[in-house]
Amino acid sequence: MGIAAFVAAFVPGLRASADTLSQLTTPFADALQGGSYVGALGLIFVAGMATSLTPCVYPMIAITVSVFGARQAESRAKAALLSTSFVLGIAALFTPLGVLSALTGNAFGSALASPWVVGSLAALFTLMAFSMFGLFDLALPSGTQNRLAQAGGFGVRGAFVLGLVNGLIAAPCTGPVLAVLLTWVAMTGNVGFGALALFIYAIGIGVLFWWVGTFAIALPKSGRWMEWTKSIFGIAMLALALYYLRGVFPYPRPGVRDGTWLAIAAGLVVGGIAAGAIHLSFKGGARRTGIRKGLGVAACVAGVLGIVGWAEALPAGSHITWVEDYGTGKETALTEQRPMLVDFGADWCGACQEIERDVLSDPRVVAEAQRFVTVRVDLSIDKATDEEWALLKSYEQPGLPFVVLHNSDGSEASRITGLVESEQFLKMMGDVH
Repeated sequence: MGIAAFVAAFVPGLRASADTLSQLTTPFADALQGGSYVGALGLIFVAGMATSLTPCVYPMIAITVSVFGARQAESRAKAALLSTSFVLGIAALFTPLGVLSALTGNAFGSALASPWVVGSLAALFTLMAFSMFGLFDLALPSGTQNRLAQAGGFGVRGAFVLGLVNGLIAAPCTGPVLAVLLTWVAMTGNVGFGALALFIYAIGIGVLFWWVGTFAIALPKSGRWMEWTKSIFGIAMLALALYYLRGVFPYPRPGVRDGTWLAIAAGLVVGGIAAGAIHLSFKGGARRTGIRKGLGVAACVAGVLGIVGWAEALPAGSHITWVEDYGTGKETALTEQRPMLVDFGADWCGACQEIERDVLSDPRVVAEAQRFVTVRVDLSIDKATDEEWALLKSYEQPGLPFVVLHNSDGSEASRITGLVESEQFLKMMGDVH
């Protein structure tokens, strides 16, 4: 969302705002801007399937399917019913999380302006990353796992209950992806789509369970490829940790998209993989091996952040020139009897960045904005003041994104509190007098 371009490869950052991680993100952005939610949900489904290949989930599939009786079912229809009930149990655990995150979206988004909150999130993602790299294990006690696995008994009810608790058992590996997805859902504030997104993610996790349970398929044995999957998630988590800290500890990012920048970033990712970021292990190897993996991981993380920075940069071309002081801008607008455009934004607000990148940088919008006094109120962590937060509150607006259009007499003409297409925004600008 952003998050962001990299997150979209694992857990989409969406056009409906994210952070996405902002976002994290071109595929989601394109899909949702055109009103196509199918593509975005498809990426979320793939993220769920990727999660099911992690060591916390994959080894449990065959055993779990046997526990709820799909392997012993008297018919394929019965096996399919049990398997479906199990998958719906997983969905029953995750879907309410999507609703809760969406309902608290504004509060969550405002909280991202606090260094303490983003610092805590960064620490959480770093902890998860180290777990993915095998430096330590995050898991429920084995006794608790066994008791949960026995819950519900057999039959449809038992399969549902087992699916419900399966998400808890798999939490160490679903956590990293789930944390990113919930972050994005919170920023969208869309309850219906948030619930659907988490439901689709749960279905993605459960599809292998369903397939194995219904058709009694034997899965490939666990192997090093599972460790590689964990390393990929670990790199994603470290990149996200640093991404969240960008307002506190800024890292280099291009102001405008540059091909050389992208080539260097991609080269770092390729070089990091070649050095051993994914296929080498920190566990049980020589010190030299650990150093190689560490350098490879660092290169990959730097490259990923570089790609994210490039994706979030403004497109080449002319851009709106902003007045940074609201009072000065308002006085100029009234004195010169010109309409005023006020953009409240922040680097932690994925939707704000998407609006600036895809709408406010549209050449037609830039041309139309020349008749406006254009004011930017930056609520980024390192720039926001109490007066600027009070200004947002004076508009009775609880959170971001927020763009206001004022007529030349100072009256409010219209406001934008979510994602918008360039054509719609141009029409709103044209109606301002």
